[in-house]
Amino acid sequence: MRKLFLDIETLPAGDEHHEALRYLHQKKQDKKQEQGGKLVDFEQFLLGTSFDGAFGRILCIAYAIDDDPVEVLSGDGDEADMLKKFWEIVRAISTPSRNPQWPDYGVQFIGHNVMDFDLRFIYQRSIVQRVKPAYELSFARYRNYPIYDTMKEWTKWANSSVGLESIALALGVPTPKEGIDGSQVFEFYQQGKVKDILEYCKRDVEATRAVFKRMTFEA
Repeated sequence: MRKLFLDIETLPAGDEHHEALRYLHQKKQDKKQEQGGKLVDFEQFLLGTSFDGAFGRILCIAYAIDDDPVEVLSGDGDEADMLKKFWEIVRAISTPSRNPQWPDYGVQFIGHNVMDFDLRFIYQRSIVQRVKPAYELSFARYRNYPIYDTMKEWTKWANSSVGLESIALALGVPTPKEGIDGSQVFEFYQQGKVKDILEYCKRDVEATRAVFKRMTFEA
């Protein structure tokens, strides 16, 4: 079985989607106003699309196969090409499934909050960009194959969350958040510090791999 460690960094929607988003934003505002809810300005709404695979963008995908060095795919300006390359990598390390009812392609996808965010975002952006995934990946919960989510496994599927940095420090793994964390990615992007973001994404994969090995008693 091959292990694929991964992490992504995302950005808010590009200018080409602002018209549609202004329409959606206004509908939400009208509904909140009717219900007496708190209103949110468009800029804040737009920033939230970083977590929305329908309109947000993937800036980069960092990955490592087994114990190989961490690599990074950057999609700034050509997200579709980056996604094609990612699924080509997945396809290259996969094996044909012998059972169509319970398909097993011999790859374990490993990441922190990868089940609810990274892999879902990758799938959603693949649909938007008309990039067909290597195969349909099972997102069935309460199991660690084919997806091993370090956050889910740490909390044992409790209704709670914990950051990668917290687990890493508890296990003696160096923090990957030195100098930047996820909340600063778009700010760094606006400042032209894309290289810093790519290195940060790679550090997250390194930390995830080290945490995984500690959690599975491989290290």
